[in-house]
Amino acid sequence: MAHVAIAGSVTVHALLHKRNVGAAVSWIGIAWLSPFLGGLLYAIMGVNRVKRRAKRLRREHLPPVAGSSATAVSDPLTPLEFAIGHLTGRPSAAGNTIEMLRSGDEAYPRMLEAIGQAQKSVGLCSYIFRADAAGEKFHQALIEAKRRGVEVRVLIDGIGGGYFWSGTYQHLRKAGVPVARFLHSYFPWQMPFVNLRNHRKLLVIDGKLAFTGGLNIGAENVEAATPEHLVRDTHFRVEGPVVEQLTDAFADDWLFTTGEQLISPAWFPAQAPAGTVSARAITSGPDEDVEQIEFVALQAISCARRSIRVVTPYFLPPEPLTMALGLAAMRGIEVDILLPENSNHAILDWARRVPLRPLVEAGCRVWLMPPPFDHSKLMTIDESWSLIGSANWDTRSFRLNFELNVELHDAAFARGIIEAMVPHKRLTAAEIDADPLPIRLRNAAARLLQPYL
Repeated sequence: MAHVAIAGSVTVHALLHKRNVGAAVSWIGIAWLSPFLGGLLYAIMGVNRVKRRAKRLRREHLPPVAGSSATAVSDPLTPLEFAIGHLTGRPSAAGNTIEMLRSGDEAYPRMLEAIGQAQKSVGLCSYIFRADAAGEKFHQALIEAKRRGVEVRVLIDGIGGGYFWSGTYQHLRKAGVPVARFLHSYFPWQMPFVNLRNHRKLLVIDGKLAFTGGLNIGAENVEAATPEHLVRDTHFRVEGPVVEQLTDAFADDWLFTTGEQLISPAWFPAQAPAGTVSARAITSGPDEDVEQIEFVALQAISCARRSIRVVTPYFLPPEPLTMALGLAAMRGIEVDILLPENSNHAILDWARRVPLRPLVEAGCRVWLMPPPFDHSKLMTIDESWSLIGSANWDTRSFRLNFELNVELHDAAFARGIIEAMVPHKRLTAAEIDADPLPIRLRNAAARLLQPYL
């Protein structure tokens, strides 16, 4: 009777709350076929309590930044501009500068310099923040900023930053720096959100300067240090009115985690133009922003007229995105997908072979970049519009994680991204078809884990 009651409860909840039919069917099947264990797994990984909690804690947003879209009415991407504005509820902010930085070799010194020059506030959010040679430099810079009287807040993911032990958290907390761990508890019954992570990487300085992209904080990201497992990445320095939107994203995460509101002029000063790039922050997560970055990518693909380029370390997107890329290639759009030859997650590499096969057949060009592993996440449309940030092209980033991306409307910047990511080996249908049957079965089985990878 207990099993029937638990499975019945899971069935009712899944029917009422799961928008994806496949997910609902899977959870209902697990609940009925796996007595007690299925109900426990659903309680831990299947119930989205974050949505209710986020709505309860979200602060009242400051008025949106001034200015409207810099996109001309005659621009063919104008529909994309309107669509993203409707999705996000944020205006496109003109007057920004964006600088691309490769890996920790270029990004870390600039970030540390900015922390050292901060006068009023420093907000840092990172999925991974190691207490190693690279991380220790950030520890000292943050501690020194706190001693100067700067308002410092540091947010580390409760899983990515180390579930059982976070040296960074312990060091900063001992030094008196306000630091928090996102959705973390050592007690399983107080940790019902293990499957929902804060994957954002963001540093905001005085509300006027920001760094964001795909770069975590760790020695593996510094090529000059010759780490055993080097990780290349792409990060961005942002200055201008869009920094208010990025600061707002950090303030929301900090409020969600700690209950403290960051609404003073130290965090939200008056903004002034700093360049010519039009930009907008795009947040996504399992609260009211669910699937927002996925919808932006779909809109961008539908608006493309000449070219689409996607750079991602992991490629296992939801079916609508795979279909949209294939259809774009069929209508004559040049579609290039750049992936690392081998990522740091073998199961994801196995699983991606399945969706890549129909894309190659449809005319998409899939390029494999040689080692070292490149963790960059980039997208360009028609060499004039770009999407940068923390989201990978997989279901976890699009539908489970809290992610932060930025859309940019600037042709010179988009061309710079394209030139920085050089294709290497092209994947062919014949190569995929040459996989022996055991490998194909392994890959197909790995893809069944798509909702959780």
